[in-house]
Amino acid sequence: MIAINNLTFEIGSRALYDEANWHIKPGDKTGLIGANGTGKTTLLKLIVGDAKPTSGTISMSKDIKIGYLNQDLLSYQSDKSILHVAMEAFARQNQLHTEIEELLKKLETDYSEDILHKLSDKQHEFDALDGYNIEFKAHEILAGLGFSEEDQKRQLGEFSGGWRMRVMLAKILLQAPDILLLDEPTNHLDLPSIKWLETYLLAFEGAIVIVSHDRWFLDKVVNRIVESRKGKLTPYAGNYSFYLEEKALRGEIQKNEYKNQQQKIKQEEQLINRFRAKASKAKLAQSRIKMLDKMERIEDVDDENPSVNFSFRFSKQSGRHVIRIEDVSKAYPSNVILEHANAVIEKGDKIALIGANGRGKSTLLRIIAGVESFEGESITGHNVTQTFFAQHQLESLHLENAILEELQAFAPKHTDTELRSILGSFLFTGDDVFKKIKVLSGGEKSRVALAKALTADANFLILDEPTNHLDMASVNILIQALNQYEGTFIVVSHDRYLLDNVANKIWFIEDHQIKEYPGTYAEYEEWQSKRPVVEAKPQIAAPKKEEKPVKKASPTEDKSKQIKKLNQTLQQVEDKVAELEKQLADAELVLGQEETYQDQKKLAAANQHYQSVKTELQAYQADWESLAEQIMELE
Repeated sequence: MIAINNLTFEIGSRALYDEANWHIKPGDKTGLIGANGTGKTTLLKLIVGDAKPTSGTISMSKDIKIGYLNQDLLSYQSDKSILHVAMEAFARQNQLHTEIEELLKKLETDYSEDILHKLSDKQHEFDALDGYNIEFKAHEILAGLGFSEEDQKRQLGEFSGGWRMRVMLAKILLQAPDILLLDEPTNHLDLPSIKWLETYLLAFEGAIVIVSHDRWFLDKVVNRIVESRKGKLTPYAGNYSFYLEEKALRGEIQKNEYKNQQQKIKQEEQLINRFRAKASKAKLAQSRIKMLDKMERIEDVDDENPSVNFSFRFSKQSGRHVIRIEDVSKAYPSNVILEHANAVIEKGDKIALIGANGRGKSTLLRIIAGVESFEGESITGHNVTQTFFAQHQLESLHLENAILEELQAFAPKHTDTELRSILGSFLFTGDDVFKKIKVLSGGEKSRVALAKALTADANFLILDEPTNHLDMASVNILIQALNQYEGTFIVVSHDRYLLDNVANKIWFIEDHQIKEYPGTYAEYEEWQSKRPVVEAKPQIAAPKKEEKPVKKASPTEDKSKQIKKLNQTLQQVEDKVAELEKQLADAELVLGQEETYQDQKKLAAANQHYQSVKTELQAYQADWESLAEQIMELE
């Protein structure tokens, strides 16, 4: 499909890739991994032609269709609705639709055979390209990525960068490419949307290359890993967990080979030193020297899993109850978050707060932190000292400080060695610690703010998306740090690997209440999958709208009787809508279950059932609107 041969790419005097090779085959689902700065994003740009290699080749068939999601798409602007933007994926269908409209207009005055033949040809091609279903497909993809029907009518410019990226992802998926190149696709998605994307990618028949730091996502989706390291591309036939096992095994073999070679080199050097001074052995010594020079040296295995070697300190222990939330209500003009909610955070709790975007996770964290207005009480317990990490904390960094100075001022009880250790964990090594805050990128500032949070004299941590901008090594460091932390914390994150490794309780907001599951994230997922759902079975097609027409009021009937009849029908339709909405929610749960999306037949059946319910629901919703309009006119 795509062959990368002897690829070299240089930036100045540095070779990002040095004669690297990789063949992408049809159906491969590959995770492209590596530390920050090893050229993963650059490689995707080389594949699509946005960058040119210094030497080597990247070859592919001429008709291959590539879908490329990259962070540059955030700059795309449009005053069109997001539904319209997503439907731009259907370039030929849209062109045909315009031409068909023009021909239909001409037919109003010109009935020539030429116009009729052209119209027939265009309509035939439009039908062959499934043009009549493109709007439905766009609705389906956008809904999966978290956009409501109302959202889809809004202009692209009304949405934040993260939501705009979702629209771009929808547009790419609708293009049905032969290969998808996805650069950090989960960065701007909440957990339900990530699960939906997992289901979609598992059913995707083309090849996929994903750059991601989300190891849970990679384990679910990919069947091979390619590691970008030291200018080379090394393949592993399995998901991320298999890669870790296989790499550890390869590393052990390489380490033994390195030790054996070093021992041999040492012995040869001793022989050379012994015989070099003797004239009779000089020729033998020279021969040994040449042999050593020609020897292909085996590299030692680098330690790529740095460990946390600093201790967390807080000067006082908290009481048993850290936070008590009592009768708390919080609502925005268009969104009720909490309604008379109650919850308790106890000493030693490690809580993961999860849920879809817009459900109020960050709002609840701000309520707990005491920086958000609300009704009710949030009572802080005895001796509780807290620190709050959120993305806006970047604004509190002192721009003129060096990185190390920023931590020294914030955590004076820690030694410079300890501070440099934690900074090293977050990729600030050597002289990097003397860089001014003002010259750092947004991601680097985020890492400094997180390092500050972890050095605070606090026995209660509130962490809002702490893994943003962190690579896998840094996420592992954060996991180690939180596991060593003896205080209490609550964390919001879409990194399920982190959540599963640090949390002992799961919180989620449901029916405007704070619900709790007492266990790990993996246990919560299993429990969630067993909650009552409608079994996904193939369903007969939903009745067509004309088969259940809304009864029009007879002009001869008394107006009050008409209204009464219409209201009765409206109530029946409302009941049916509620029933179908429940069925649709249950069908979505089935689609998100691991046993469904790992079985292609089950996935196909579940998708068919979901679409059937959705189509029937839309028909009944349209009937409800028609009935409501009639009642309003009569009243």
